[in-house]
Formats: sequence, structure tokens, C-alpha cells
Amino acid sequence: SRAPILGRLKSAGIPVFSELEVALSFCKAREVIAVTGTNGKTTTTALTAAVFKAARRRVHALGNIGTPLSQCVRAVRPGDVLVLEVSSYQLEDSRFLRPAAAAILNITSDHIDHHGSMAAYMAAKARVFRRMDRSGVCVLNASDPLVVGLSRGCGARKLFFSLRPTEGSCAWFEGGKLRVQLPGDKKPRSLSAPRLPGEHNIENAMAATLLALSRKVDLKAVERAFKSFQGVEHRLEDCPKAKGLFCINDSKATNVDSTLVALKSLQDRAGKILLILGGLAKPGGFAALKPLVASTVKAVLTIGSAAAKIEEDLAGAAHVFPCETLDQAVSVALRIGVPGETLLLSPACASMDQFKDYEHRGRTFKELLRKRP
Repeated sequence: SRAPILGRLKSAGIPVFSELEVALSFCKAREVIAVTGTNGKTTTTALTAAVFKAARRRVHALGNIGTPLSQCVRAVRPGDVLVLEVSSYQLEDSRFLRPAAAAILNITSDHIDHHGSMAAYMAAKARVFRRMDRSGVCVLNASDPLVVGLSRGCGARKLFFSLRPTEGSCAWFEGGKLRVQLPGDKKPRSLSAPRLPGEHNIENAMAATLLALSRKVDLKAVERAFKSFQGVEHRLEDCPKAKGLFCINDSKATNVDSTLVALKSLQDRAGKILLILGGLAKPGGFAALKPLVASTVKAVLTIGSAAAKIEEDLAGAAHVFPCETLDQAVSVALRIGVPGETLLLSPACASMDQFKDYEHRGRTFKELLRKRP
């Protein structure tokens, strides 16, 4: 971390440990699975935990997914499985983390204001496998060049996944099915993906599948879990219709890349999108959204401190309604929306200018929709 007090401690030779690492030192469980990446961590963590539950294993999904490991240490038994969502913030001060299995889903620019550079951000992500050796497995995205680059420094056994059939990949998507072929398998096996929108969720499902299979979970347990999985709160979460509009809570989209994923997932819908954008902006601006906004979005409704920058970067792509607050944005959307269109909260920003966190923002959105006549 770049906090001055932590810098002084480190300069004085005083070790600084992450909450995650301290909690693990008191934890009785020995089967630890760590999931990281810029986007998709929460869904993949939840999917992986659901697979272990379907395999009748006692499992805990903890970490950046919402519940800190330190809060649950006493409840964890020696034979339990820990599936941990780990962020770059948690990893940067985790020097001795050594999971049995890990995954890096993707890497795009994020949290650069905290880490100081893209190289430092990537180095933090790489700490997930830094202590691993051939006794462990690391699941990696073969379609992401930054992940592939990092993988060269990984000493664990590597299992790659890719959306398209790719040489060396152990999981890919073909003919509407997930295909899996681990080293030593004579031929690929097939299973259906969970009912979640977008290609990114196919990638998340492949990562969860490889993590589970690497820990000797039966493929039938993966199939059972995927069949019943309903998604996670605040990530492309379907909400009840309001005045004929489909409503989706994607409050967890705290960066531009995550909002791009959401728009791509919804681009084939018949009706246009009413997009709520804004909050506390991250470096880089919003221009990358412009092509998809132009083709899929009817109106952008801006909230929070990033509103002016959004309007500047998206000029000409769609009509922009400055709304200041989420309450006002929902009101405007319900006034201008036509039945069959989609109201999407996918802010591409952090939430802390107006909300406690992205969960608070998402739940506020759902409450506002419930209160509408």
C-alpha cells in the first residue's frame, strides 16, 4: 500500500501483513482456492463455491466477495474448502499466500491510482501464485495477453481456458457447450454453461470448472451447480420490471471495462438501453464506452461527481441527462423509457462519492424501483 504510515513501517523493517494473510495463519482449513482478476472475480468465486457445495463439500466463499475471512476463522474446520475472492489490494501485502489452486481471470487497467502503475497492479495480481509450485494448479485465461505474460512466472501446473478452441487450452466453448480436457484425458468432455448472460460468464464458468476438477471434484457436481446457479447480487442482476422496463442492477461495475462487458452482454436485446453512469471516476475516462453506447444506448443518465467527464467523453453517442442522484436518474428513466427497453445501472465508477460501497448503491437502486408505482 502507498499509505504513508505503512511506508514508514516497511522502511523501519517492520513487516506488514494483509488481513487475508493474518486470517489464514489462524485458519484450520488447508484447501484454499484463490480467485483474482480485474473483472469476474465475484461470479467465479460464487460459482466455484456452488460446485463444491454440489459435491457435498463444506465450503466457505469469503474475502472480497463480501465477508472477510477474519470474520469467519472460528467457523472454519480442518476439512473445509475456502474459496477466496482476492483483490490486488489484498494481494499486495500477502507475501506468504500459497493456495492449493488459484485463478487469474483477466487483467485490464484498474486501481492504478492506488498501485501507482500498471506494472505494480500486475505484480500484485501475480502474488496469487508467487509461492505456488507443481503441487498446486493455476487456472489462467489464454485469451488475455497480460495474463499469458504473467503466467510465464508461474511455477504451478497451469490450466488454460479460452472462449475459442486454442492449442494448449484445457477448457473452451464450442457448439454451445463448455468443453473440458485436462492433461491425461483421452478426449474432451462436454457440459452446459450456467444460465448467465454474456461471453464473460462463459469464461467465469470455465475457470470455476477447471478449479473444481483440479481438486478432484466430479464433473457431475459441476453440472448440478451450473444448472441451479442464479448469479450474484449486483452483477447483471435481474430486478422486477418497472413500467414495462427490464431492470438490471450491475452496481458492481466499478470500472469502464466492467460496463463494457455489461453492454456487450445486452447488445442483442430488442429494446434500447437506458444507462445509469457515474460516481467517483477512475483514471482513463469513459471514451472506450462510446462505440457501444452509440449502438445500444437510448439515453445516458449521469450521477455523481463524474457526470461532467462522462458527458464530455460520450458527446454525440447518446442523449445525456444530468441527474445528479440515483433517485433522480431512476425517475427520469421511468419517464422517458418505453416498455421493452432496459434500465441498466452499470456505473463504470466507484460509489464512494454518494454511497458507502457498491452494495449500498445497488440495494438503493432496487429499493427505488420497488417504491415506484
